[in-house]
Amino acid sequence: MLPLKLIREQPEAVARALATRGGGGDILKELLEADRQRRELLRTAEELKARRNRTSEAIGAAKRRGEDASAEMREMRAVGDRIRELDAALQRVDGDIEGLLLALPNLPHESVPAGATADDNEEIRRWGVPRAFGFEPKSHWEIGEALGVLDFERASKIAKSRFVVLWGPAARLERALIDFMLDLHTRENGYTELAVPHLVNAATMRGTAQLPKFEEQLFKTVEADDNRALYLIPTAEVPLTALHGNEVLLEADLPRRYVAYTPCYRREAGTYGQDTRGMIRQHQFDKVELVTVTTPATSYEALESMVRNAEEVLKRLELPYRVVLLCTSDMGFAAAKTYDIEVWLPSQGKYREISSCSNCEAFQARRADIRYRPAGGGKAELCHTLNGSGLAVGRTLIAILENYQEEDGSVVIPTALRPYLGGLDRISAVRP
Repeated sequence: MLPLKLIREQPEAVARALATRGGGGDILKELLEADRQRRELLRTAEELKARRNRTSEAIGAAKRRGEDASAEMREMRAVGDRIRELDAALQRVDGDIEGLLLALPNLPHESVPAGATADDNEEIRRWGVPRAFGFEPKSHWEIGEALGVLDFERASKIAKSRFVVLWGPAARLERALIDFMLDLHTRENGYTELAVPHLVNAATMRGTAQLPKFEEQLFKTVEADDNRALYLIPTAEVPLTALHGNEVLLEADLPRRYVAYTPCYRREAGTYGQDTRGMIRQHQFDKVELVTVTTPATSYEALESMVRNAEEVLKRLELPYRVVLLCTSDMGFAAAKTYDIEVWLPSQGKYREISSCSNCEAFQARRADIRYRPAGGGKAELCHTLNGSGLAVGRTLIAILENYQEEDGSVVIPTALRPYLGGLDRISAVRP
């Protein structure tokens, strides 16, 4: 979340920054008014407490002298009642302030272009040249269904729409992609692999800025006590980032660079009619996630490194892509700066997102209380947290099916993946 001190001291600057993100002004006004009320309540309560302390000393002195202090005692009982009322009001307004702070998005970094739509994003670079087909390229679902390796009908039968069953070679290809990505990031890019819970508590979701903003997008368990309910993770970013919540790390131990493979679960609420065919937008999908916890001084260097690490997966698979810097209104809620990596899909004739790499600065660290002790000593400071897909496995599988399709309907396996598939060099039709 944003620091209340910054909002209080620079309200106009914060309002301007939020405006470039498409909103937040009403919340900001409400927050400033709640903060004014809180300071007034606190001032009144402190004055009454100081008065009570002085009067209590006077009452004690009067009693020691044998004097009647009953009037002062009645007055102090009334003061005590008023103090309790003020403390209760303070508790309520503190809750209001916390709720309002949780509803405000992060402020964009100065290098982020201002923009109202995705059309205002800036292309940074491209790699590879889209293949020139000698035939009309098919979509991944047409390819997969013809080969018998993508089964949407049976998935819908056993679950509902926006699920898929992978058969034979497609299931093996997905597993190969996961192993390939994990090996690349751990052996060459210096990440530590973790296996993390797929179910997390509400505090973890709040700490990583999933709650309350994205409540409707999350799958949640049903418990007799709702406070004990757990959430299915929408990305491994959540448990990886929350790993060091309420901890103070040593600067000498930073950066912490983690990678994890997990299934991800999203309700996709509000996306009716968007990418309803195929695997682009599903309720369950696999992803290899990268997370870095580091110091403010090194976080933007870490962001560039994370983007390069994610790009390397596509380079090894020889899949054309481009890198895009997102504008202010197109970034995620917690991000201060985001690069999207978009892979070329021949059937659509355009690039589609396959990874987002973001620097959240101290936004998540403030919520989750992730700090570090500077090497020279002194007060613990907030870390910066970063996350990125390295990559979305299902979308990588889609890109392979489409970019490596042949006219006879088969799909060539990228050279980098063949050692993970026992030398298999092509997917041909199977009988599911």
